[in-house]
Formats: sequence, structure tokens, C-alpha cells
Amino acid sequence: MTQTAPISDALRRTLETCDPASLANALLKRGLRNSFMVGLSPVAENQPRLVGPAFTLRFIPAREDLDTMALYATEESLHRRAIEECPPGAVLVMSTGGDRRASCMGDMMALRLKTRGVAGVVTDGGYRDSPGVAETGLPCFQAGPSGPATPIALSPVAFNDPIGCAGVPVYAGDIVVADKSGVVVLPRHLAQEVADEVAAAGDYETFVAAHIRRGRSIFGLFPATPDSRKEYEAWVAAGRPNLEEDA
Repeated sequence: MTQTAPISDALRRTLETCDPASLANALLKRGLRNSFMVGLSPVAENQPRLVGPAFTLRFIPAREDLDTMALYATEESLHRRAIEECPPGAVLVMSTGGDRRASCMGDMMALRLKTRGVAGVVTDGGYRDSPGVAETGLPCFQAGPSGPATPIALSPVAFNDPIGCAGVPVYAGDIVVADKSGVVVLPRHLAQEVADEVAAAGDYETFVAAHIRRGRSIFGLFPATPDSRKEYEAWVAAGRPNLEEDA
């Protein structure tokens, strides 16, 4: 079982400025085509951006003679163990294979994760009492709400092993970045260079947006050209003056 090591504060701060779609595009340039979890939504519209290393939990369909409420209530339950063992700062990523016949978390589990310092939760299944989950303040993403108790349809079989979530491979320790635009998974060894690239591109887009508001054409400006890049670098060297004040 792979361990979920924390990420540096510097990497976290950089990723908190990066949107998931731009990160996915940066991975695409490096040949990674399948990193964006399509179809997942935040439980609360105003959630902060979620950033952290993945701690994974895999469910398979339940079997009646093995998955009972009595077993679920014991400390042998891998589901409950994952809630107690997911490290502070990590993102609990739960794979149900897209099965929403039963919930994979409710508000009390979300509250426990929040009080333990876990960064947030992502699943391709659904949560019970989504409004209650949202009220905990824990950033959570799901395919859609689900009410029935977990053992009715889902059996937890492994945590911190490789999983597929919303069609995306997730390995323990991969970096998850999520906001209301979606969820992306970054291979850990690429996270820093991708984050730095996207953060720099975002700064260039701030420069571009200011010129577009002044009525400038995107031709020769976006995507960047050698001339527009020199113009941008001069703007940075000048301390990023407000370009719209002179419009």
C-alpha cells in the first residue's frame, strides 16, 4: 500500500491559483490525456478550491452475506477506517464505479474528516444529506446526491491502492485539484512543473484580459507570440501597472 505523503506549502499555494482545466491542458502537452473527472460537482457553490494528495478508497458492488449493517458498525469496516486514517491535508478519493444506488458518505463522516484536518473528498458516487455535508465546510465533490445506506449497494475493499474515479486513474499520493469548474488529478512527479507553468500562464492571461478590455484584438496577443511575450515581460518588469487606467 502506497503512503500518502503531504505536499509542500509552496506547491499548495501555487496550485490554489490554478484552475483544473488549465492544469489538464498542461498535462495534455505532456501526453497525459485522461486526467479530468467529467461530471462531478461541488456540494456547495462557494466551496474553496480543493488541493491535496489523494488517499484512495475503492468500493465494489455489495454482496448480501458479507455486507451487513452489523459489520459496517465494527472497527473492521474499511470504510470507517478510511475516515479515521486519511491523513490531514489529504483528499479522500472514493471510487464507486459510478454507482449511486447507495451513498458513500454522509454529514457525520464529513464532519469527522473536517475536524481531523482532511482537505476534502471526491467521489464518482454520491453523498447522503448533501446539504448537511455542505454545512460542515468540507470541500466535497460528487456525481450526484444519494440517500440509501452504504452496505445496500457498496462494499469497501481497499484503501490507498490505485483506483479509477470518474474514468480517471488515481494513485495514492497523486495531487487532486478541484473547484466548481471540475476535478483534475496530477501525477505527483509532474505537479510542480505543471503548477508553475499554469500559474505563469494565468499571469499572462491577466495581461491579455486587460488589453482585450481596452479593445485590442486577440491576433498577435492570444495565444502568445514572441512580440507579445516581450511586451508582457516588460509589463512584469515595470511592476504590473494597471493597463486599464489609461484606456
